Amino acid sequence: MDVTPESTRRPASPPTVSVITPAHDAARFLDETIGSVKAQTFTDWEMIIVDDDSGDETREIAGRWASSDPRIRLVRQSPRQGPGAARNRALAEARGRYVAFLDSDDLWRTEKLEVQVAFMRETGAQFSFAGYSIIDERGKPLGRPVRAPDRVDYRFLLRNTIIGCLTVMLDRTRLGDLSMPSLRQHEDLSLWYDLLRRGAIARGIPRDLALYRVVRGSASRNRIRSALHMWRIYRDREQLSLPSTLWYYAHYAWNAYWKRRV
Repeated sequence: MDVTPESTRRPASPPTVSVITPAHDAARFLDETIGSVKAQTFTDWEMIIVDDDSGDETREIAGRWASSDPRIRLVRQSPRQGPGAARNRALAEARGRYVAFLDSDDLWRTEKLEVQVAFMRETGAQFSFAGYSIIDERGKPLGRPVRAPDRVDYRFLLRNTIIGCLTVMLDRTRLGDLSMPSLRQHEDLSLWYDLLRRGAIARGIPRDLALYRVVRGSASRNRIRSALHMWRIYRDREQLSLPSTLWYYAHYAWNAYWKRRV
């Protein structure tokens, strides 16, 4: 398995935030995604891009950015293992106190890190997230922005998967080692479940800080497959009873419909 970092230049002191970006065949949008991190008003970050055995120019694009900015690092992963394993590889490489997640086709608003780091510091939150907008492949807005509630606990998240991975920030000094389970889908959500089940509370920031891109053919876009995976998570991973699964699944389906009517 090839997981050798391709850029070893890095600032001497650890950054405040490590940005975790899995990438597979991401050439179409990767420049724009990296550009949204470079444009952040908060500049004490590193971005770890894990190329998950891409067949397009993903590696070359990420490598060009890494060669021009020591805060950006490229790691190669082969054979392909999926976004969860790629995120875990980046988490293993991360040096920041806070970790934030940004997939290779999504975008952050320029103030995202500044607002969120300040929120984490001021409130002492272990786990925070924010609202976001949904866009299509051309960047056109779709539907209404997804708004973040003030706080989310385990039972809330079971019935409403409101937390967008692209808005999450976690404090590793308080949460300890972080890794996503080996699942084909919803591996990020399963990590949130693990953290909340242990007593963490996810604190919401009432601002729209990111742009989630709906890409045709993506795993998250396939709603039938996503729905089946959610059922398995309730039954197999969270080990809910059948009546509880039916109750939470009904709420999940209703909230998912209203969240992404696109």
